[in-house]
Amino acid sequence: MPPRRFTPPNGFKLLPERLPRPEQASLVDAVLASVAQSPLYQPAMPRTGKPLSVRMTNFGPLGWITDKDKGYRYEPAHPATGEAWPAMPLALLDLWEAVSGWPDPPQACLVNWYGPHARMGLHVDNDEQAVNAPVVSVSLGDRARFRLGGPSRKDPTASFILNSGDVVVLGGAARACHHGVDRIYPGTSTLLPEDWRPGRINLTLRRVTP
Repeated sequence: MPPRRFTPPNGFKLLPERLPRPEQASLVDAVLASVAQSPLYQPAMPRTGKPLSVRMTNFGPLGWITDKDKGYRYEPAHPATGEAWPAMPLALLDLWEAVSGWPDPPQACLVNWYGPHARMGLHVDNDEQAVNAPVVSVSLGDRARFRLGGPSRKDPTASFILNSGDVVVLGGAARACHHGVDRIYPGTSTLLPEDWRPGRINLTLRRVTP
């Protein structure tokens, strides 16, 4: 029997260069300002405590976090500082309204910084009560190889190169599909400040409650 072919799931949208360079730079400035208040930290896997290869923080009233003792969850405050997350930039709220097709605003924006050797294994975002709300993802900085599969880990996958300014929407059936980042391509962008390069920032907008 021949292997099954990958068919992009309904609700998957790749919007190349959706954000022009000035808007990308403005978002990077917002991230840098937020990190001064809400620093990047190293999350850890539940149970094992193994560190993730990305460093992260959040925008919005809720932030996604994970650690060994309590696992994956959303919290209103930074786990290290105890302070509320910075407000979500207006540009991200506008982007959500333009591309998500969802009536309610996002409640969390996960900020992941990928260093030159960071990756994100195949996973499904399923820690939200609003299971039908889409996930909107923004790429800033170095290129990345994004992999998308199906609801089962055994489903066929396909990879896509994401450039700075690209936007991905996982809605509809795609919302329940496995996805991840196989690698980044260091030195393929000059967008980020020198002390953040080589590297990639990924902003992931989510609605948490119905």
